[in-house]
Amino acid sequence: MSHGNQHSAGTADCSAWFTFRLVYIFSYNLFQFCGHTWILANTIARFLTFGQDALADTFYSVGFVMSLCQLLSILELFHIADGIEKARLIPRFFQVMEKNLLLILIIKLEEIQSKPVVCLQFFLWNVLDLLRYPHELLCVMEKPSIAMLWTRYTLWIPLYVLSVANEGLTIYQALPYIEQTASFCSTMTPHVHLPLVLMLYLPVLSLGASVTVWQLLKERQNHLEKWNKMKRK
Repeated sequence: MSHGNQHSAGTADCSAWFTFRLVYIFSYNLFQFCGHTWILANTIARFLTFGQDALADTFYSVGFVMSLCQLLSILELFHIADGIEKARLIPRFFQVMEKNLLLILIIKLEEIQSKPVVCLQFFLWNVLDLLRYPHELLCVMEKPSIAMLWTRYTLWIPLYVLSVANEGLTIYQALPYIEQTASFCSTMTPHVHLPLVLMLYLPVLSLGASVTVWQLLKERQNHLEKWNKMKRK
């Protein structure tokens, strides 16, 4: 095979790999967007139909899809590390882990699944992701929108702070139920006191959220500066 043919084959392989990555990240963002859209629509429809009684059944009606979406969000860490997605790894890592840890707690404790804070938490998670994934889809299609950019990095941040505050409230309300099971857990893991671990996790949650907001503000500034430079050209 000549050198020219080898070069053409290598170029074709790179192009195919780039196309595969593009299709994959587009499909992932589209799946997440559709999943969270379904959850939000289901939650709102149930609330309009059944009123406050729907709050107690929120987890049972949308918990599986929410768990699937949050579990798959772990892939985003690999997206960033591999360069498929342009974002900061530390804030995304904290966002993914805090959601999945709280979701595991909710799944394990049936007593809090019907609490209003759980319904509110699911609602906030959905709104946050529905503000983010459309922006990601537009970026993949190379059709960025200043409105979506502003929404993603300006409106998203205060809603994220509210979501973290509600996560802390959810953990606080779960403590009495964890205390009830602590005696059983102590026989299984005598060196681990779950209520104490969760109490220590609360300041870690606050610190991690503060670092995440600081990183997101820097990311917002960088994106807005790039957009302004594009508009000048």
